[in-house]
Amino acid sequence: MARNGSLRRNTAKVFIFLISLFVLGALAPLPSVSQRSSHFHFDKVDERKFEIARDMFWKDGEPFRIIGGDLHYFRVHPEYWEDRLLRAKALGLNAIQTYVPWNLHEPRQGHLVFEGIADIISFLKLCKKLDLLVMLRAGPYICGVFDGIKVDSTSKFLDMSGYWNQNAFRLTITFSPFLMIVEWDLGGFPAWLLAEEPAIRLRSSDPAFLDLVEKWWGILLPKIYPLLYSNGGPIIMVQIENEFGSYGNDKAYLHYLVKLARGHLGDDILLYTTDGGARETLRKGTIPGDAVFSAVDFTTGDDPWPIFKLQKEFNAPGKSPPLSAEFYTGWLTHWGEKIASTDATFTATYLEKILSMNGSAILYMAHGGTNFGFYSGANTGSNEADYKPDLTSYDYDAPIRESGDVDNAKYKALRRVIAKYSTEPLASVPPDNEKIAYGRIKLDKVSFLYDMIGMKDLVDVVESENPISMEAIGQMFGFVLYASEYNPKGNGSVLFIPKVENMGRLNYGPYIFDRKGILSSVYLDSRPLYKWKMLPIPLQNLNEATQINPIILNAQNFLNDLPGKNCVLEPAFYTGHFSVDKVGDTYISFRGWSKGIAFVNEINIGRFWPSVGPQCNLYVPAPMLRQGENTLVILELESPNTDLFVSSVDHPDFTCGPTRSTLRKSREHRLLSS
Repeated sequence: MARNGSLRRNTAKVFIFLISLFVLGALAPLPSVSQRSSHFHFDKVDERKFEIARDMFWKDGEPFRIIGGDLHYFRVHPEYWEDRLLRAKALGLNAIQTYVPWNLHEPRQGHLVFEGIADIISFLKLCKKLDLLVMLRAGPYICGVFDGIKVDSTSKFLDMSGYWNQNAFRLTITFSPFLMIVEWDLGGFPAWLLAEEPAIRLRSSDPAFLDLVEKWWGILLPKIYPLLYSNGGPIIMVQIENEFGSYGNDKAYLHYLVKLARGHLGDDILLYTTDGGARETLRKGTIPGDAVFSAVDFTTGDDPWPIFKLQKEFNAPGKSPPLSAEFYTGWLTHWGEKIASTDATFTATYLEKILSMNGSAILYMAHGGTNFGFYSGANTGSNEADYKPDLTSYDYDAPIRESGDVDNAKYKALRRVIAKYSTEPLASVPPDNEKIAYGRIKLDKVSFLYDMIGMKDLVDVVESENPISMEAIGQMFGFVLYASEYNPKGNGSVLFIPKVENMGRLNYGPYIFDRKGILSSVYLDSRPLYKWKMLPIPLQNLNEATQINPIILNAQNFLNDLPGKNCVLEPAFYTGHFSVDKVGDTYISFRGWSKGIAFVNEINIGRFWPSVGPQCNLYVPAPMLRQGENTLVILELESPNTDLFVSSVDHPDFTCGPTRSTLRKSREHRLLSS
């Protein structure tokens, strides 16, 4: 009896001891990743492994905190990838997060591009070389928005100029679309998806859409498989979709993507979703169980820990390390807005609120870069008509600026915070790259845009009873000439609508199915017009070979002086040359010009629109230049600088915008359109 009583007392003591351990463990903060107590270690393993357990990330059997940043390979010149990654590493980052834009890699159906700025494999290998882990956001959709920022998207910005009976008149019609948060055309979907018949439903379990996704991932995922962490590569996690909970509730679609990813990548890779830190978005965008980790994002300035507590409800027990997958270091800017900026101290303070309690964070953006070519997207404001196209610059007020500069308050403030919580000393900070002002560049008008049309092979003309979209005629970017016969009062004439411009497709929301061009019947004098002819006017995009750009080549070589027409509101090409002794980064200032596209040495450096602002200057990285003579070609869509010059300067400028005269012209155009 005495022995039994003693046993009961000992058993009770052990039980109370275990209860106390449980209570203390439940209330204690997350263990520090720098803590090396064997209580928190897995058994050492020889294989490389990145996993989640005990509400922490574990790398090769050791607790690990992710302090990462978004840096997108497709927004940086390939020769600058290493430069920007080294600056990210010196900031204290141990991981790089990047999207994979489907439209960059398959701009035309079946035409695959994995070279140049699209050489994702070389970028990933470079991350491995620099000892940076990678979180790969494979899509197929790469844009999104969290609750609290209303950005749906659909865009039909038509800028149309017409001629009737040789009497020039200008007709400007502006329909309004929508924009979103990665600011990339159509959320990374290739525009040719919009030409599929019958129309497919993007971001859904529509079998036709899933079949195309399966083909795309069947190309992409086998390429990245050798670069998974378990295979010796840098990729520790792969994201499924992006902020889907802010868009839809199609769980079958998400489960299909998980099955597809597992089929190509295996069961060891961590898959994850990212959704806004609200119950409704997490409910719709996450995948129950422990097959997929659910990360969150939220506004910088929100208290992170109640959101991380909510995050745990959407992960399996012990599988919810607190991770802000998009900690916003700045914000995007649209044409016509004041340049966005956020306070450095404020941003650093809220990062420390996460790191001080052993949370993980990904800076969005660590380095924004540039939307070269035609790939900048668009958002919408309060309604469908409030179309907001994105700037060419994707500086984002990030700590590593568009040109790679790090000598700024935000980089220093964030680096001080990160250094406090890093397990290793930070690398030294590289100096800013030199920027060079090459001075004034005199330009000559070489041709009106419509003069160049006669140089094109008219076999490209598409005929249709009614106007059809740009995508339907195989023209994904640039411009299309629309023409139809018109008989005013019995006199036959031709109505031209020569400049239908794609300013960027919407990236997000119910209007994402954003075809471009003339999408409905056209009426004149209350009568519909039929028998349309459509001529594509292709201009080289970011990932296209220069030899497919005959219009720009002709603009460089075909001098056709047209005196007295310098200020005519008609699209025209202008070309100039500038000499470079020492190659360095520069900016082209378009102050005094209106709106258009610029090419340096046949490379599309993006759109300019200083008459609306705020961006005045386009960034030209040094690798785009060469010693000796360099060529600049401008397509000005409205009115040029009367002195016909631009300037190469050594600094960015976001102070442009409408003047009283441009506002008056804008009002006049609206009157002509009514």
